[in-house]
Amino acid sequence: MDTPYRPLDTMRDPWRTLRYLYRVPLLLLHVLLAIMLALLVFTWRREAVARHGREPVSHRLIRWWSRLLLRIFGFRVQRYGTPLPDPVLFVCNHSSWLDIVLIHSQRAACFVAKAEIARWPLVGWLAACGGTIFHRRGSNHSLSLVMKEMTRRLRKGRSVAVFPEGGTNDGHTLKVFHARIFQAALDADVAVQPAALRFSREGVRCYDAGFLPEESFLACFVRLLGAPPLDVEVHFLPTVPRSDAGRRRMADAARQSIADVLDAPSGAQS
Repeated sequence: MDTPYRPLDTMRDPWRTLRYLYRVPLLLLHVLLAIMLALLVFTWRREAVARHGREPVSHRLIRWWSRLLLRIFGFRVQRYGTPLPDPVLFVCNHSSWLDIVLIHSQRAACFVAKAEIARWPLVGWLAACGGTIFHRRGSNHSLSLVMKEMTRRLRKGRSVAVFPEGGTNDGHTLKVFHARIFQAALDADVAVQPAALRFSREGVRCYDAGFLPEESFLACFVRLLGAPPLDVEVHFLPTVPRSDAGRRRMADAARQSIADVLDAPSGAQS
């Protein structure tokens, strides 16, 4: 069993200032690189799809850039299982803004994200260049448009990644998965593959990567930039059986497979 989790005391971390000294310059250079890639590649290769099993250059660049970003933050990523070839609907648990970067480090995919992100300076533009589908939470009309766009991209050969919980949580609990989102996979006739994202430090599962109570995106970003290294497990799990008669059955099956990994000891393979 894992050792009981104890929150990291950031006030007593003597190395935090030193980490900022070398991580901040690296991050600024990495952001400039992202802007250059977005202008030169992503804006005109946004609709690129895999052909004959070959990953487009733009997708490889997204994976490469995401892996470098994780290294700057001090994250050590270990993958278990294999992501399916495009197109596929990835469904993941969601506790941190880093979850998007983690999936992108393994497979370029179009994410469904809240519409507010589109208005964030620079981040919104970069997200749009990466193929993000924006959704206004609480709007059935917006959800209908998102579902149609998801189905369109899946049919064209792009993979799509979603967080069926409908938002982030503290990481301690896994909320109920919204079933309607699985309809896009049924309509496009593609597989649904769950992906479990699990954070740990020194072999103990931790929740520092998630948002603290009342913490903003910027505050979380700055806190993690100065935090000690984290180990991250990305588990690509067996596909969810197709169920034309019940999206709820698919949603519950995906949630259970992810929950089994999150509750397992750190380092346990899928």
